[in-house]
Amino acid sequence: MRGNIFEIQHFSVHDGPGIRTTVFLKGCQLSCLWCHNPESIQVRPSELAYVDSKCVCCGVCFAVCPAHCHRVEGDKHVIDRQHCTFCGKCIHLCAGKALTLCGQEGISAEEVMEEVLADRRYYAESEGGITLSGGEPMMQADFVLELTSMAKQYGIHVAMETNACYDYQLLKEIKENVDLFLVDWKLTDPQKHMKYTGASNVRIYENIRKLHDEGRSILLRCPIIPGLNDTEDHFKKIAQMTAEMKGLIGAELLPYHNLGVGKIEKFGLEGQINYMTAEKPLKESVNRWIELCTAFGGRIINER
Repeated sequence: MRGNIFEIQHFSVHDGPGIRTTVFLKGCQLSCLWCHNPESIQVRPSELAYVDSKCVCCGVCFAVCPAHCHRVEGDKHVIDRQHCTFCGKCIHLCAGKALTLCGQEGISAEEVMEEVLADRRYYAESEGGITLSGGEPMMQADFVLELTSMAKQYGIHVAMETNACYDYQLLKEIKENVDLFLVDWKLTDPQKHMKYTGASNVRIYENIRKLHDEGRSILLRCPIIPGLNDTEDHFKKIAQMTAEMKGLIGAELLPYHNLGVGKIEKFGLEGQINYMTAEKPLKESVNRWIELCTAFGGRIINER
């Protein structure tokens, strides 16, 4: 079985317990306006990245591109990404390393596990493991099933970051291999959720409830975007969910950051996806959110 990934991140400490190897899979059915991995949304296997400040204007990419995707307009290097075939010829000869290719098409589960197993000794020392992220891993459910099955054969702890916005039947076999579900709870208001992510949150809540009632290990991860969902109603709902579903580990509030903004230009995604920006919250604001959720009876696991 082969899948499409855009990164394997070693020594990750923010995607589950211990030291982890996080595998980022391509494709997502949502379109969250604050997405910090916008290069993961498209289902195509690769993305061409370009950093203008690294370009030394050697002109080699103009000469070697078989699709003639590189040109100059005024004093600006323009890439025709619509016709790019991701052949990599421009990348291999880029003197300033301004061009890179993000994503591996058709990587096998065995190849992924080879990288994961290279970190295995760190898992034992830290109680870590592998985390599947994205994008949305379940966009490649068959590949995820094979990866998680292989991980369990090696006795490796498996976590999966997921938006839970899909038919629950997709998890039928996969959930037996997942030790920890890191499930997003983005917005409480259904209309807002539809407007800012492109989908309703009804199925998401239902799937969280089903996973909980089956006794699965779940941590809610709640991205908080100032001016959008830093509201009393949202914090009340987060608290309510952790109070009602007593089997939940709790909820983690994830303050907004703008790392995704720079990626929009880097990957030439302007006009392809919608995006919003917000002010990065101060530590005092984050502490206030935690206190508010806790006052409403929520179990919040953030470190202060």
